[in-house]
Amino acid sequence: MSIDSLRRSASATVSGLPQGFWWLWLSTLVNRTGAFVLTFLSLYLTVELGHSAWFAGLVVALHGLGGVAGSPLGGALTDRWGRRPTMVTMHLAAAASAAALAVVTSAWAIATVVLLMGVAMQAVRPSINATIADMVPAHDVRRAYALNYWALNLGFAIASIGGGAAIFLGYRTLFVVDAVATTLCALIVFLRLPETRPEARTDKAGKPVVEAKVSMLTVLRDAPFRTLVLLNLLVCLVFTAPWIGLPLTMADQGLSPSSYGVVIAVNGIVIVGFQLLVNKVTDKRSPVLLLTLSSLLFALGTGATALAGSSVVAFAATVVVWTVGEMIHVPTNAAATARLAPEHARGRYQGVMGMSWAVAGFVAPIGAGAIVGGPGPNVLWAATFAIGVLAAVGYTVRLRKALDDDIDIERGGGDDSDADSGSGSAVDAVLDAVVEPGLAVRPGLGVEPGEGVGDVDSAGKSPVSA
Repeated sequence: MSIDSLRRSASATVSGLPQGFWWLWLSTLVNRTGAFVLTFLSLYLTVELGHSAWFAGLVVALHGLGGVAGSPLGGALTDRWGRRPTMVTMHLAAAASAAALAVVTSAWAIATVVLLMGVAMQAVRPSINATIADMVPAHDVRRAYALNYWALNLGFAIASIGGGAAIFLGYRTLFVVDAVATTLCALIVFLRLPETRPEARTDKAGKPVVEAKVSMLTVLRDAPFRTLVLLNLLVCLVFTAPWIGLPLTMADQGLSPSSYGVVIAVNGIVIVGFQLLVNKVTDKRSPVLLLTLSSLLFALGTGATALAGSSVVAFAATVVVWTVGEMIHVPTNAAATARLAPEHARGRYQGVMGMSWAVAGFVAPIGAGAIVGGPGPNVLWAATFAIGVLAAVGYTVRLRKALDDDIDIERGGGDDSDADSGSGSAVDAVLDAVVEPGLAVRPGLGVEPGEGVGDVDSAGKSPVSA
């Protein structure tokens, strides 16, 4: 592929999205660039305040527990109150929590503040995801989620480097900077982002159409979506396990903490460097294919950790494999959630999906630590391999009809940027070989341009077409 082709491909990846999306993208970048609390919290608790490693782990777990409550709360507020006010309020609440951590010192106060921060940070995510689904055309939704995820990781990489360099200023200073960045994020949303919550529909006579009320219980009764959530929970457990199990495994092999720092940094480097390319390659693929492929990559990447021995390069290679799975899975899963959700319930659907991430963030660290400390690291990686394969089978067997039922059998789409790329990339060839003969997918989630996301069919149910 020529330089000119790469340039046009990158341009096509970021073009055609509404201005409001880019303000939201900027707010994500600003927010994550100042995200110092979680990155340095365990060091602050153990090195600065002298608490035990056990207490530090408990506090981090409380952040995840707060997210379990915050995600459905944010989803309900997003639908009832609106996307913009929910974002602004929760960003400001997270900023207040970060500022409070620079002041409080008692164990109970710190634990309470981190729990509340978990609620606020997770509560904002449904409103962000619903806003993207509201403002971006259906055929570009997956691309938009991928770009927003790229901004999140780019900001996190900057925060990790900047925080490490500026730590001589003191942990409390970093927490104050986090609070300022999050407040600036809220200001961007308040000043530049329009409210996107869909207006009440009207019939031909101009009278408002009464939408069916959607509660969290209603969302969980949606069988295809419930399956999507449960399978995502399995993938999240696999994805979260390395963040606890990998440093413990490397330490068991006699490798230093600095070696782990180098290895885990590969995750951010790969995402920042290749997210746009991965998005370009996968843009017109079946969501079931992509979710299945990402699950297998998670399974292979984490499972291979047991075979890495004491080689830093081998450990880094395993991270590359599951990171590619992460880059494929996150935007595809978010877009599938948006597709399954009725317009007036997008917040609640995203909230329930976000809860699966939060549950995994709470359960996986505890489970991974217990397994490594008990049966051993190899049992953990065998388990993650099995869970990843199980999720891949689940996507193929349980969701193929739900997600691909209305896909137009029509390959060969794409933009002119591919015209001079010859036979395409190696990844394209692999994907083409995996796709079933005759199966083709329209852009994004397979929805024609202009088609509404979450329109309801004659039976009043969300059409599940890819």
